[in-house]
Amino acid sequence: MGKKATKAADNMYYLARCEAAEINDDFSSREKAAELIGMDRTRLARIELDTIAPYPEEVKAMAKAYNVPELCNSYCARECPIGRDNVPEVKIVDFDRLALKVLGSLKDIDSLRASLIAISEDGIIEEKERPAFQEILDSLEKISTNAKALQLWAMKNIRMS
Repeated sequence: MGKKATKAADNMYYLARCEAAEINDDFSSREKAAELIGMDRTRLARIELDTIAPYPEEVKAMAKAYNVPELCNSYCARECPIGRDNVPEVKIVDFDRLALKVLGSLKDIDSLRASLIAISEDGIIEEKERPAFQEILDSLEKISTNAKALQLWAMKNIRMS
């Protein structure tokens, strides 16, 4: 890719385009990238320079064109007013690290299951059961986040049918 846009250096959309440019030289140029995405080049420039926020459909188009599926997750976690409070941002790392994270988060699944059964058997979550219930919720969130990271890795690296 040509010279780096220093004003956009930490913008996730610019970084995604740079990542795509390593594989497809067409993304080295903002003008060509905008054309491939189906967006006005000045709009893409303003998005990459953080002067305007992209529309969700633009983020989807960039994520697809750049083959950076985590861009949608980052948009939801950082920019969407609803998602900021509900969607954890997922970081994609190497497959071996992701697999270990998933396996690590699943290692206590039997004890979680037993604890949830014990808490739920009377249909009421008593005050003394709340800490254990919160631990269950935290563990499920960790499992969910790790599973999403593995799913995004697969979308990015394997052409799943």
